[in-house]
Amino acid sequence: MSGHSQFKNIMYRKGAQDARKAKVFSKISREITVAVKECGSDPESNVRLRSALINARSENMPNDNIERALKKAAGNDPSMDYQFVRYEGYGPGGVAVIVEGLTDNKNRTAPEVRAAFSKLGGGLGETNSVSFQFDHVGYLRYSCAVASEEEIFEVALEVGADDIISTDGYFEITCSLECFSSLRDALVKKFSEPSEARIIWQPKNVVSISEETAKILVKLIDLLEDNDDVQYVATNACFPENYDD
Repeated sequence: MSGHSQFKNIMYRKGAQDARKAKVFSKISREITVAVKECGSDPESNVRLRSALINARSENMPNDNIERALKKAAGNDPSMDYQFVRYEGYGPGGVAVIVEGLTDNKNRTAPEVRAAFSKLGGGLGETNSVSFQFDHVGYLRYSCAVASEEEIFEVALEVGADDIISTDGYFEITCSLECFSSLRDALVKKFSEPSEARIIWQPKNVVSISEETAKILVKLIDLLEDNDDVQYVATNACFPENYDD
């Protein structure tokens, strides 16, 4: 590869990374705005805002961006009038899919989400058509460098965690929605802020899929997550061992 082509390739990758960051920052800003409008600007009493701020820091979102989102929410900007939406359906291989989003125009978001499903062999269902296959739970993620497994277990189980697993250099902790705030506070007090803290849809049972189906499902997830209005996508798919997209 020539030096010029190599430079162009590097710049393309950098441009793609920058675009991804901008999209992630935009979605977190939207989450911060909605959290403040709903429950105020104090993260100590606003669970949703605190979780959004944790995710902002985990994505290395600049403080200026965070402050701008907080000010917009406090200023009652009409262009920041977002609504929560949830879509449910089935993807390739009969995999259940839940899509959550924040939108200022449901008439735009719904057709776009429906088109993404249709394009990749899936289809939208009615509300609650697949959510019964999931548990709505609190989720926290800590680097294994923060503490030993024994230390994490001791604190988390004492406060009411339901499950703790160690995978890929992280501890993943789940709990009931009622326990989420107290568990997070106890872990933060002992081990500092987690790398991620949010409410998730955890499948009760998983569906094993082939490598070919996995490739299509990943395309669907990527297409959905590329939508500015989509905040979170959950599935009950079990990917093939050692799958690499």
